[in-house]
Amino acid sequence: MEKIAHTSLEDFYREMTAKLGKNLEDIFPKGLHKDIGHFNVFDIAQTIERVKTTAEMPYNRRKYYKISLIRGKNRAEYADKVISIKQNALLFATPKVPYHWIPEDAQQSGSFCVFTEDFLFKDRSYNSLEGLPIFQPGGAPVFEIDDRLADEIGMLFNKIQREIDSDYVFKYDLIRNYVLELIHYGQKLQPATKISMSNDASMRVVSLFIELLERQFPIESLEQRLKLKTAKDYADRLAVHVNYLNKRLKESTGKTTTEFIGDRIIQEAKILLKQTQWNVSEISYALGFEEIAHFSNFFKRKTLFTPLEFRS
Repeated sequence: MEKIAHTSLEDFYREMTAKLGKNLEDIFPKGLHKDIGHFNVFDIAQTIERVKTTAEMPYNRRKYYKISLIRGKNRAEYADKVISIKQNALLFATPKVPYHWIPEDAQQSGSFCVFTEDFLFKDRSYNSLEGLPIFQPGGAPVFEIDDRLADEIGMLFNKIQREIDSDYVFKYDLIRNYVLELIHYGQKLQPATKISMSNDASMRVVSLFIELLERQFPIESLEQRLKLKTAKDYADRLAVHVNYLNKRLKESTGKTTTEFIGDRIIQEAKILLKQTQWNVSEISYALGFEEIAHFSNFFKRKTLFTPLEFRS
């Protein structure tokens, strides 16, 4: 069965050692071990300098998270979304949402860091990184920023670089705080409705719903199929009444449970149509539709295109 390509950390380091012309031990962080999780930081200009002819970042589903400060003219593509950046960008990448980053001039600089979920949340304050607004599904988390903000964030990346090169025993605890600060920079740039979070029981239900929804994605092979498809399926799994779930989700996100599920299915459908050779019937079945006509009607109602029109 065909699967969508993932980029593991092993793949990432294979690529980076080739780009930088260095051995793995030269770029792997000192003092890092599996109990800490994984973290590293890189200078963008150095990674692009050796591979200017292949500077595009391909669509894939990375198994790690990435935060980038990118200076230069660029274009970001997320399925059907295209975002043009004229100057500076702050980008947040998750394993769930593939993107294509295309440099459009030779003046590329900045920094990026990669990390795993277990690095960031040792205390498990959130059920997952998708519990944070900046990493929730359905968006294209790339923001154009001015020079002043880019300089501020650049200074934060400089602090991270200094610490990762240091011998300070607790440096990864300090770096973890810097990464959370980067995340908060991004969340400040999002619409207010995206960051209305609280610690009460209703917000926990919303968070658990989102986590439960995201566990079903990505669809990686034709052997997978969505098991939870309706608002009632999720309410039953969370042991709450469907009306309660719907009310809390509407208050928190502005969407009903059915709308939220539908938007996530559409997002996945777009990815599968653009990035696999699966036929529409196979995609329809994987996304939980019993009839291809139901999927086609659903897709057109949401996007104004048929699946084949969108693919072309």
